[in-house]
Amino acid sequence: MKTKNIKSSYSLETAVKYVQGDKPIYNVSSEIETQLVWTDDGKRTDEVAGYKIYFSQEGVNPFAVKFAKMPSLPPFLSEVKLDNLEAIEIRSNVYFRAEGVRVVK
Repeated sequence: MKTKNIKSSYSLETAVKYVQGDKPIYNVSSEIETQLVWTDDGKRTDEVAGYKIYFSQEGVNPFAVKFAKMPSLPPFLSEVKLDNLEAIEIRSNVYFRAEGVRVVK
């Protein structure tokens, strides 16, 4: 996803500029991606930096959300709620993070 403005830290205000709270969010991932830490010299380590799941919303391209702790993967195409969704704008990209994900019933 591309940015509209540039901020220097994760915030709820940045997230609501790109993902609207009144529209449902759907899980479009069939597996959780593990992000690993890389060293300064370009070598991958076995240390986990976070976990990533992709979501989509009407009018928004699919976007990745990073989680610090391993979340449970919702069923494919299920409607979800993201706990404490925040975003940051870096260069021309938007990155999202959340504390958890829940299936909406």
